[in-house]
Amino acid sequence: MARVEPSALTESELIYMAASLNEARKAEALLTDRGVDYAVQVKPFGFTLLGSQRKGAAFYVAVAQAAYCRSHLETAGLGLGVVNEDDSV
Repeated sequence: MARVEPSALTESELIYMAASLNEARKAEALLTDRGVDYAVQVKPFGFTLLGSQRKGAAFYVAVAQAAYCRSHLETAGLGLGVVNEDDSV
């Protein structure tokens, strides 16, 4: 199991927003190592000091695996980018 196309996840939930390539690679490795199917899309999530829009890697997993994945991401030190189900991006 690994990265899949967004259409492959019928009911998905946003679990993580990576602000850098390094964070995205760590999240990808963690999810892959745990056998989780996930989709990644580039999404806007804020602005730079100069006013241009920032983009990050948005990670989606099946709704049934969302809590499990969030827990492992936080344990791995990636808690800052974890998106809880009641958060909006």
